[in-house]
Amino acid sequence: MTTTSARQGLAFIRCVLAALIFVHGVARVLADGVVPFGGFLEARGFPLGVALAWAVTLFELLAAPLLAWGRWVTPLALVFSGIYACGIWLVHAPAGWFVVGLGRNGAEYSVLLIAGLLANAWAHRRRILPHDGAVP
Repeated sequence: MTTTSARQGLAFIRCVLAALIFVHGVARVLADGVVPFGGFLEARGFPLGVALAWAVTLFELLAAPLLAWGRWVTPLALVFSGIYACGIWLVHAPAGWFVVGLGRNGAEYSVLLIAGLLANAWAHRRRILPHDGAVP
């Protein structure tokens, strides 16, 4: 595998992840789901649930195109990973592992999103040490 093909493959995954995240935010807005999402958060003890729901939704809508474009990949991917890890904790883990088939609304899809996001965060991180790991 060449470096170019590896970069292209990673860019493809990054763009697919960004598209999935963006559509998730669009669907929430179009289905008038932001306020119910906020109520769900408030019912679980989060203060200002509707404001938090809007913040998550706007982040999905505004940051996903930046992720696809390859801008600020590491911080954006880490924030998205945190958001979807909270989704696993609050929603998906109690429903089990499987999204369909042997279960409903489980964690497997979110785990896959997080894995792809973390792989992109890792690949786009700024290197502090030289490539050989030697301390300067």
